[in-house]
Amino acid sequence: MQFRFITLIFLLFISTQNYSQTTYPKITGYFGILHPIVSFSSEETSVNFRDYYAVGFPTGINIWKSSKIGFSVEIVPNIKVQDGNDKMNSILFHPGVLVALGNGFTFAGRAAFDTSGRYGITPVFNKTVIKSENCSYFVAVPLPLRFGNGHPTSFGASFQFGIAF
Repeated sequence: MQFRFITLIFLLFISTQNYSQTTYPKITGYFGILHPIVSFSSEETSVNFRDYYAVGFPTGINIWKSSKIGFSVEIVPNIKVQDGNDKMNSILFHPGVLVALGNGFTFAGRAAFDTSGRYGITPVFNKTVIKSENCSYFVAVPLPLRFGNGHPTSFGASFQFGIAF
């Protein structure tokens, strides 16, 4: 009788455990391609693919404290091609807070420190579009607000896609 009771308790315990449960902190890495679309300032409106071609390669690490909140650090080397000349334009250091919004959506509130002398903030809205066991693919819309280096304040919109693992 006692053996059956212990066996029953053990089986109940095992059946209630979620073995796919994620333990925290959870660390993920990612790589993406970033295309600025448009940038507005009091002096001009700049449009990528028309006035120049710019591309960035965001690479980062996310540290999730729980399923709802985390910290992220990202480095983005930027390349710009204009008038037939291409160059490594700047490197952006982009730390921030992650907030899971549900249904694959995440908000990242990032500080921005660019080697071009500009600084600011970047709210980013991210959506996981394909999730597999080993990686996930995402799209994101960064909205950079920049100040400094003798230039007027600018606000822009970008499109990013990438892979997280």
